[in-house]
Amino acid sequence: MVIFRLFVTSILLLLGCMSIGEASYASYKDPRKPLNVRIRDLMRRMTLAEKIGQMAQIDRVLSTPDVVKSYFIGSLVSAPGASPRPQATAQDWIDMVNEFQKGAMSTRLQIPMILGIDAVHGHSNVYGATIFPHNVGLGATRQVTDPDLVKRIGQATALEVRATGIPYTFAPCVAVCRDPRWGRCYESFSEDPQLVEAMTDIIPGLQGDLPPNTRKGVPFVDGNRHIAACAKHYVGDGGTHDGINEGNTVIDRPGLLKIHMAPYYAAVYKGVSSIMVSYSSFNGKKMHANHDLVTDYLKNTLKFRGFVISDWQGIDKINSSLDANYTYSVYEGISAGIDMVMIPWAYTTFIDDLTYLVKSKAIPMSRIDDAVYRILRVKFTMGLFERPYADHSLVNELGSQAHRELAREAVRKSLVLLKNGKEGSKPLLPLDRKAPKILVAGTHANNLGYQCGGWTIQWQGVTVNNATRGTTILSAVKSTVRPNTKVIYEENPDADFVKRNVFSYAIVVVGEIPYAESMGDSKNLTIIDPGPSVIQNVCRSIKCVVIIISGRPVAIEPYVSQIDALVAAWLPGTEGQGVADVLFGDHGFTGKLPRTWFKSVDQLPMNVGDKHYDPLFPFGFGLTTFPANAS
Repeated sequence: MVIFRLFVTSILLLLGCMSIGEASYASYKDPRKPLNVRIRDLMRRMTLAEKIGQMAQIDRVLSTPDVVKSYFIGSLVSAPGASPRPQATAQDWIDMVNEFQKGAMSTRLQIPMILGIDAVHGHSNVYGATIFPHNVGLGATRQVTDPDLVKRIGQATALEVRATGIPYTFAPCVAVCRDPRWGRCYESFSEDPQLVEAMTDIIPGLQGDLPPNTRKGVPFVDGNRHIAACAKHYVGDGGTHDGINEGNTVIDRPGLLKIHMAPYYAAVYKGVSSIMVSYSSFNGKKMHANHDLVTDYLKNTLKFRGFVISDWQGIDKINSSLDANYTYSVYEGISAGIDMVMIPWAYTTFIDDLTYLVKSKAIPMSRIDDAVYRILRVKFTMGLFERPYADHSLVNELGSQAHRELAREAVRKSLVLLKNGKEGSKPLLPLDRKAPKILVAGTHANNLGYQCGGWTIQWQGVTVNNATRGTTILSAVKSTVRPNTKVIYEENPDADFVKRNVFSYAIVVVGEIPYAESMGDSKNLTIIDPGPSVIQNVCRSIKCVVIIISGRPVAIEPYVSQIDALVAAWLPGTEGQGVADVLFGDHGFTGKLPRTWFKSVDQLPMNVGDKHYDPLFPFGFGLTTFPANAS
């Protein structure tokens, strides 16, 4: 009898251990299981609250690990200017990200959160990062001499973003800017949809190359040396009437598909992880509420399998007032097909409203499941469930010398030579580095903030030299000329000063001040004062090369005849040495205009192929030179 009781007890213990083992085992935690099996296993375990939490992206400044845990928050956004501390190091960023991740990993199902940041021209919101030329400058490279340039820039950017523990960027912008009066035109590679489409090669740079035989539209991120990308802003943001930011794009559907949709075909094909919806409207219909284009076309026709994310407070702006019937805005946005909402502040209101809409059956559970499935697919694909925490192995990638050399190369290839010598005279460029005395003038010659433009350290950019590390054009000139060449810098010289001194030639650097989004909308597109007077005071007296630092073509027609050489340098970023490399002939000019350069703003909008096309410099124009030592 005793033996029998011991036998029964042993069996019960064994069965108990087996049941405990089965309870602790979860298919979604097993990396050996197929992706779809893991996603479905996790979703069947999730409550409505946990699913809605995955759909919420909130501002990390307002968040805490406890908030992430309590509301099952699936994503955080780190807005420009919101660093862990002034001049934060890669280690500071990693520590911050991991603290938030601890909140996510302390939840019942341990679903990792994903933090996103605007690394739109390099990891540009982080002190000490390599800042590449803005997209308009990369468009000028045309990928003719180096078809892999933007892909290599994507790879470098991914490494620097990962160096700070962040796995997700809201880039690239694949807008086709059709009017330079738009304040985001520098975020666009070109007015030409085919050129923008070609530049989507930055996506496999950021995310990694797709494995062979990957299904179209399926997102892919290749390990912890790459990051999830986000094509934006879907769709037509670059075609608004009069270039008004967040405005209305008035165009027929075939025109929308031919011009503005073209880059998204390529982005989806290349496995982009997410797509951000535009603030703008298409023929009066807000894109954040456009079920036809978000669900029917993007998801169903193009077979996009990543997740669709709103822009910052994007669903709030569906109505004319941010406070007008927010519940209905949530209904419109989610019903349109938005999967993750960049709330970013009123997250409790969003969660409560979406919960109410689901429980009242205004939004079907199938719509919530579709959104969560897409978000989890990206998270699983990234390997977040196996490696939720950031490590320190890549911290030295931030601002590395190799990346700065790459940015310098990109600057060289982005420069467009518009003029080189007055009629009947010899070309001024390349400049003589052995000249006895030269003048460097202009507001932008010694200002790293101006050189980098918007979305740099702060949302609207900065106007000082010490906000990050880099080389101004003045510093680059000084390091390039011979030691016995005297370089005189005068930001705003008057005509008498120029005449009193005996200069061999002058380098004048002028342009726009930094701006972003609506703050950059402009009706006149002028360079800032005293730029025009500097050009006239200098170029009337001595030979001069004028360098334009701008995010788009600007009004220069009245001054062109006075200028000996004219260079469009766009917004080159931190590596100003690339400008000097070409000015002094170490490398030749190869850049071509990615945008039409107008004579007068009264001509706008004007794009290549228009019936009445009469530019100052046409799309694709750019003089070519060879290195000074080339035969």
